[in-house]
Amino acid sequence: MLNIANFSKLYYTGDTLPPVQNRTLMKTEMFSSLRVIHGVAVRTALSVAVSVALATSFAVAPVDAFAKTTTSKSTKKLAKGAAAAPQAKTVKSSKVSTRSAKVAPIAAAQDEEVPRAARRHRVSYRMEARGRRAAVRSVAFQPRQPTVGQAFGLHDTPDSLALRSSVAYVVDQNTAETLFDKNSRAVVPIASITKLMTAMVVLDSKAPLTEDITVTDEDRDYEKYTGSRLSVGSELNREDMLHIALMASENRAAAALSRYYPNGRPAFIAAMNAKAKMLGMTDTHFENSTGLTSLNVSSARDLVKMVNAAYQYPLIRKFSTDRSYDVFTGKRNLAYNSTNALIRNPSWEIGLQKTGFINEAGECLVMQTTIHGRPVVMVLLDSSGKYSRFADAGRLRGFLETETAGEPHITSADAGGGGT
Repeated sequence: MLNIANFSKLYYTGDTLPPVQNRTLMKTEMFSSLRVIHGVAVRTALSVAVSVALATSFAVAPVDAFAKTTTSKSTKKLAKGAAAAPQAKTVKSSKVSTRSAKVAPIAAAQDEEVPRAARRHRVSYRMEARGRRAAVRSVAFQPRQPTVGQAFGLHDTPDSLALRSSVAYVVDQNTAETLFDKNSRAVVPIASITKLMTAMVVLDSKAPLTEDITVTDEDRDYEKYTGSRLSVGSELNREDMLHIALMASENRAAAALSRYYPNGRPAFIAAMNAKAKMLGMTDTHFENSTGLTSLNVSSARDLVKMVNAAYQYPLIRKFSTDRSYDVFTGKRNLAYNSTNALIRNPSWEIGLQKTGFINEAGECLVMQTTIHGRPVVMVLLDSSGKYSRFADAGRLRGFLETETAGEPHITSADAGGGGT
């Protein structure tokens, strides 16, 4: 029998083998050659399979930069399939496991067919999961347009508190003394601060608060296309509509209230502007009852007048400072909460408040509050950051608490200057 030792001896000495052993040696050499050829074939098939898989993944990917791309299965499974069948198979894309995933931004794609002015920024994110699979997803990202205050450089105005609001104005409610002033004359969009005027016009109409009001398609937001928890067909009485419009800034409630005004919505808007003129709000103009338009504009000085006027209505004080309220729409129960985080803070004594936000206005807040026994009206407009208006309110309160009572506290680069 031929073993490795005998074969090595014969190879190096040149001795010959008997015929049977010689045939055995030939078969052994042939088998070794076949194994080499088989190994080359397997590697070739693997290379072809990988190339086909990559070509397929690029071929089926849409031209649109928002398309999703996925990685193929592991190389180990691909190699096993290639060895079993020489023909390449299309590799199925794996689903992405997003559990405990870490998001890492990678290069953004560009679509050359889209006009540059209308082109969105596109950012791809690699989902690096802890599991076995990962993938690359491309999602749309459109940066927020600058606010009116940012466009006109109001955020560049320095102030001693480093506020993130481009407009800040605080006055003593009893004496009208200015305690803090930053760009108080700037005329900017006011978003849902509008709803304070909406509430006054509704209450001035003396319409029955128990009258039922139904939400229709006319109350949808066709400008910003914002959603609402009040679906079309929801029915509430006028008092409940007013309550959630002031406390939770419910836009469809404010829209429905204006539609049920005598002679309809145009008459309601006219009444809002007439009320503003009566209050001496010369920098103010309204186009709708919700504030979902950048054409609803005012200045901080005008808004102090509006807050003082709204403070005379007990229902506005009550509804705007309520923490939560439940309503039944005829279809289901809805639980609403205040949009003002300071309402839930027991250290604040707030008598009236309203928040607001649209892209053009930034984060807005007006309040009547008592600080160190002094009732004040506080206006913060065009703040950058979801919670920055509340943080700015805290900074202003701290500033007023540490100042000597009776001293003027005007702090602004434009105090006494021209309006914008």
